[in-house]
Amino acid sequence: MNWTDGYSSDVTYTAGFYREQAPALLDFICVLNGYEPTVTPDEFTWCELGCGQGLTANLLAASHPQGQFYAIDFNPAHIAGARQLATAAGLTNLTFIEDSFEAMAAGSQVLPQFDFITFHGIYTWVSPENRNYIVQFIANYLKPGGLVYVSYNAMPGWSAALPLQRLLIEHANQHPMSSDTQIKGATAFIERLEAAQASFFMANEGIKPRLEMLKTGNPRYLVHEYLQTYWQPLYHADVARDLAVAKMQFVGLADTSFLDIALQSFPDKHELLNSIADTTVRETVKDYFLNTSFRKDVYVRGARKINELRKTELLAQFGLALLVPRDAVNLVVKITGGEVTCKKEIYEPILNAIAKTPQSLAQLALLLDLEGQDVKALAQVVAVLTTSGQACCYRHQAEAVPNVAALAMNRVLAAQARLNDEYSAFSSPLLGNGVPMQWLERVVYDALMQGLSATDHEAIFNYAWRILKSQNRFLVSNGQTLTTDEANRTELDNIIKSILVDRLPLWRQWQII
Repeated sequence: MNWTDGYSSDVTYTAGFYREQAPALLDFICVLNGYEPTVTPDEFTWCELGCGQGLTANLLAASHPQGQFYAIDFNPAHIAGARQLATAAGLTNLTFIEDSFEAMAAGSQVLPQFDFITFHGIYTWVSPENRNYIVQFIANYLKPGGLVYVSYNAMPGWSAALPLQRLLIEHANQHPMSSDTQIKGATAFIERLEAAQASFFMANEGIKPRLEMLKTGNPRYLVHEYLQTYWQPLYHADVARDLAVAKMQFVGLADTSFLDIALQSFPDKHELLNSIADTTVRETVKDYFLNTSFRKDVYVRGARKINELRKTELLAQFGLALLVPRDAVNLVVKITGGEVTCKKEIYEPILNAIAKTPQSLAQLALLLDLEGQDVKALAQVVAVLTTSGQACCYRHQAEAVPNVAALAMNRVLAAQARLNDEYSAFSSPLLGNGVPMQWLERVVYDALMQGLSATDHEAIFNYAWRILKSQNRFLVSNGQTLTTDEANRTELDNIIKSILVDRLPLWRQWQII
């Protein structure tokens, strides 16, 4: 076995940002589920295993100058690019390390004890030996009271697609070439089988979305998702028992609200789940109800239950900010098995308040004339809006704190939009998290950083048009690609107007500009 240990490393992973790894959100999940959050929320240490291109680590480090961040990956191409981004933004609180999980678990590097250790997706992409090294690393380096975030391909949701992944990797192994070429060839072979009406594809309606993703998805993502030698989706029980070796206890899901809403909509299922005393078994059974294919679990080393007074006190320290314009908020949220309509009488006053300015839960409780205990009711609203991507919870501060690092990072990311569409998030000092930024939003931001006025629509339009043409891009309207200059210019004009009217006020709230 070479240095890759069965992992496809010739194609770099996509530069994704995963907001669930943010300290404030992890602490919120702890409090929401009745557990004490991290011991040191102001000055902390944070580590990501398998950081890929390092966008998450870069954005979080930029938004938390008081934290010390470490990010580890065994792929030198990933680390080189991540370091380049950090250096360009002038970050001084982020260390990238190129090393294997085996070496890190054995103490190859001098590291501090961590308040947070996170790893996204990789746990079910690596070998059982490497999973053991990850657990050993946690046992060695996580502080008592520290949090772990682990997301992974889960069973039973992947069960119908297991034969699909097996066929993809078998086909790839028969055609030794670059991984991105392998996934394209394997996908073409799958399409031929589907066209020939192979019974497996005809009998499994549930895999159609995965077949469509194979045809349209980013090959760099597909390589890492499907072409790993040791690829193996796991049950929650598997992961919980693995992490128990490092004295970890499950405290909740990072997308807990949607899952809870889904089950509360079916009282018989909810009652059955509540009858299961063992947390590990209950969470595993929950995945059978929801046919979960991807989990985002939060664990703590030394879990400490808190009473209702302490929970109310801690929740009041969190805030809520919109991520979308007020008019774009949708109170009909999609869940497994259907939709749930959020009650307007509860949500509308909160949305109207935070549309003016982000506010703490304590402020919202006062505004809505709620008693202190009802901050807990607000917490569920925060959870729903956050997990639906329409808002973000954060650790509230009385006054804004200037953050030069975040602004420098955003300038660098905006400048990259002139060259490619690689980085689709910015760093928010207010939220202590990343915020999604579409390509044209980054182009407009870059124009403003070049000194153009937000009131000079024509100058911003001309700036964006030059970049659009230089990259040979075509805009999309109503699902159709626009092919003429006239149509693209009209659509670009409309988008820029929308950004300046609807998005710019949000940027100011997030303190990214």
